[in-house]
Amino acid sequence: MGVRRTEKEAWVATIKASCPTCGDVELTTRDVQVLLCATTNEGSYAFRCPACRVAVSKPAEPRIVDVLVASGVRLSVWQMPAELDEEHTGEPISYDDLLAFHFEIKGDDWFERLTGTLAGEDHSS
Repeated sequence: MGVRRTEKEAWVATIKASCPTCGDVELTTRDVQVLLCATTNEGSYAFRCPACRVAVSKPAEPRIVDVLVASGVRLSVWQMPAELDEEHTGEPISYDDLLAFHFEIKGDDWFERLTGTLAGEDHSS
């Protein structure tokens, strides 16, 4: 990372990164975003290549995250969805289950039939 002056005479950090298509590119702090997962404490940084415009995301060690944030790069903190910690029981949904559900909801009264079934009622006759 270097520092250079822009046309407005302000000092701006220069960040060197690598695009899988173009190779090494130079970015400013406005071109990069740091992403930090609060759940796992894993970090990454993302940018759009100034040459080919491809979106690039790369993992970053905590030291790199700290350096980028200290130099003025935006930090975005996110969490893993809570559903990942839910306990799952029973067999996974199969293709046949999905197909049966598809045919079940084709009728106009599908919601009433399904909620009645859940409540212990039998509307199959």
